[in-house]
Amino acid sequence: MKELSYYPGCSLHGTAREYDDSIRGVLNVLDIQLHELEDWTCCGASSAHCTNEDLAIDLAARNLAIAEKSDRELLVPCVACYSRFKAAESELKEHSKKLRFSYRGNVPIRYALDFFCAEPILEEVKKKLTKPLAGLKVVCYYGCLTVRPPKLTGIRQYENPQHMDRLMECIGAEPIQWSYKTDCCGASLVMTRTDIVRKLGERLLSMAKEAEADCVVTGCPMCQANLDTRQEEIEKESGQKYDLPILYFTELMGLALGHKDVKKWLGRHITDPIKVLAAKGLV
Repeated sequence: MKELSYYPGCSLHGTAREYDDSIRGVLNVLDIQLHELEDWTCCGASSAHCTNEDLAIDLAARNLAIAEKSDRELLVPCVACYSRFKAAESELKEHSKKLRFSYRGNVPIRYALDFFCAEPILEEVKKKLTKPLAGLKVVCYYGCLTVRPPKLTGIRQYENPQHMDRLMECIGAEPIQWSYKTDCCGASLVMTRTDIVRKLGERLLSMAKEAEADCVVTGCPMCQANLDTRQEEIEKESGQKYDLPILYFTELMGLALGHKDVKKWLGRHITDPIKVLAAKGLV
């Protein structure tokens, strides 16, 4: 059995519980064991790096120091957390920054989407597929931090990434090509400039609808929240009806793998995904 260290981050213990549950559920089906870091703390995203650079690095380094006590890879589902960890790693390795915590830079940090899109995992998914998502048209929404900055993420196709698209094909869905897969949703501006978040969200929802997608798929809790929880506001402001579910890629993986708790995960969304999936005969 493969084992991974796991840093859920604040969102997955709160507003993104369905992401946490679906990651755990899918990994259980794939016979991969998670070890949640003991005594983990907030990584500082997204406020610390805007106010105090040293604090931002140290908050991430503290968690990495905990992870370094084992020789396991560290799975990080939240792309904002992943970005902060990679930034701390870069500061240590490339700039020889002195850290307050005994992190030596030996932790393999894996963003969850990248991990699930790796070829060995895709092969295991294919073997355990029970309900291919035939007829489901999706747009893959990577967002900003999943692929940028490429110096930190290592993603070569940062303008037009394809790995989530390949994952969706693997589970039987139809990924539709669109030009907004790495555009910004407004991220943490939702707390200070909600008007900007609504404007950016409207553009993303409009383009997804124009592409005739049944749903938007993402691996970022901030992107998911901005497009899901603000969708009704955007509809009222724009006069358009979108009714477009915003799903985590792991929820669709769980559906395709026949996990028993899928409806529980889907039931936590503001924009109901059940009716779309039911119309396709998938739930």
